[in-house]
Amino acid sequence: MKIHFLFVNRLIFTSLLLAITLVGTAQKLPAKKEILAKMTVANNYFMAKWPDTGKEIVTNRTRPSHIWTRAVYYEGLMALHGIDSQKRYVDYAVDWGQKHNWGMRSGIKTRNADDQCCGQTYIDLYLLEQRAGRDQPTYIHDIKASIDSMVASPKVDDWHWIDALQMAMPIFAQLGVLYKHRNDGPSAYHEKMYALYMYSKTKHGGNGLYNQADGLWWRDKDFVPPYKEPNGEDCYWSRGNGWVVAALVKVLEIMPKDAPHRAEYQQTYLEMMRALAPLQRTDGYWNVSLHDPTNYGGKEMTGTALFVYGMAWGIRNGLLDKKQYAPIVAKGWNAMATESVDPTGQLGWVQGTGKEPKEGQPVTYTSIPDFEDYGLGCFLLAGSEVYKLK
Repeated sequence: MKIHFLFVNRLIFTSLLLAITLVGTAQKLPAKKEILAKMTVANNYFMAKWPDTGKEIVTNRTRPSHIWTRAVYYEGLMALHGIDSQKRYVDYAVDWGQKHNWGMRSGIKTRNADDQCCGQTYIDLYLLEQRAGRDQPTYIHDIKASIDSMVASPKVDDWHWIDALQMAMPIFAQLGVLYKHRNDGPSAYHEKMYALYMYSKTKHGGNGLYNQADGLWWRDKDFVPPYKEPNGEDCYWSRGNGWVVAALVKVLEIMPKDAPHRAEYQQTYLEMMRALAPLQRTDGYWNVSLHDPTNYGGKEMTGTALFVYGMAWGIRNGLLDKKQYAPIVAKGWNAMATESVDPTGQLGWVQGTGKEPKEGQPVTYTSIPDFEDYGLGCFLLAGSEVYKLK
């Protein structure tokens, strides 16, 4: 009995020592070449699987390949190109735009942020051409026309789900920089973006989709109080809040330092960072339900990637304390790099599309979500900022 007791205690001590060692290791980022290698193998897997950029996506039904899920992948691809300027990445993105005539699923008149999301990459490619001394107005004709129609309209309630902020806000921000007001006054694009954003934040769902007390967003009106999670907490969906983090980071990256309303975006970003930091799991991931780890708790890559992306950007730009946030970023990145990327480059622990914790369950290392593309886009966004931070 005494021997058994000593053995069990030694086993517990050894396990505890191993856990402490792993945590210490996880708080350091790998070399830049290792970070890039993980991004490259994941991207190579996808590009090999989808050699035809115009091929339709078939899940429960057939969809064109310039919907939001694929558009998020191309955001990540352009971020990867930003740190590893391989021509094949640009060629792949240009081919995608050409296959869709630089348009959107529902045409120029769409106000749907999901359908407009492809415009982020169209604009990025346009800017690349512009910097090379070439003008490619075709690249942005349709997305500009779509956003122009929204700017000209008094309607401001379009973004009734928080994913929309990431899908569309960076487009308004980029167009506002590209087409400055003639008298150097506020950009009409930036003013419209602010009006749409503030309606989402303070009006939708009754009193807005943002809960400043918790520093987090309800995904849409279906989840504002009195809706509760099984443990009695509010429902804050991980990836939904990740989309908002990405939106704020991109807008802050794009807009001039003296742009109107920048302080609002920065303040909300900082509130979210403070709220998210203590919610990280001990293994480096965040749960799909941020305030209820019992509701489909477990590893999930997409929300984790977007939070790592946002925190790494904040450290690099001097908005977050490196001593506090760098270990969080390192633990998150190392968890994804070691546990989400299989040797072929396929990603695991990716929750499928939806809007709440129960969607796409069970989420496992081997489970394949209904769409693989946006998960890779999130991973590449995270990797690009972690690489720059390193």
